[in-house]
Amino acid sequence: MEIKVDDLTGTEVANLISEHLQGMTQHSPLESIHALNLEGLKKPEITFWSVWEQSELVGCGALKELDSLQGEVKSMRTSSAHLRKGVARCMLQHIIKEAKNRGYKRISLETGSMEAFNPAKKLYELFGFKYCKPFADYKDDPNSVFMTLEL
Repeated sequence: MEIKVDDLTGTEVANLISEHLQGMTQHSPLESIHALNLEGLKKPEITFWSVWEQSELVGCGALKELDSLQGEVKSMRTSSAHLRKGVARCMLQHIIKEAKNRGYKRISLETGSMEAFNPAKKLYELFGFKYCKPFADYKDDPNSVFMTLEL
């Protein structure tokens, strides 16, 4: 798998982000969806990566800088055609390595509390993420869980 910084202009990436947002609306009430659209992912504080197998897009992920010591994992998504192949694990390893290279002391994330999000939560737990209180601008929400990893 090849991971590369992506400018979010390709059709494949736009389709995967669309799939990601549709998945969120299937499992979360609108007021509890914190996934970013293409324009939201283009903000300067966000680095977005796409994951490729030859010429096929298999996943994506992003890291948002909250401040000089903390980042947030955003938009982790594996293409539905490539689930259970280690794409998310590869992307998360990349994000953690990048966060360490930037000198962050912690990375955090928000994900859904519903059953559909259990595979993601298990992956984050395997990497050492611990459940925590809301961070940054997030508020307590029964439809969200918050996790953090000390680096």
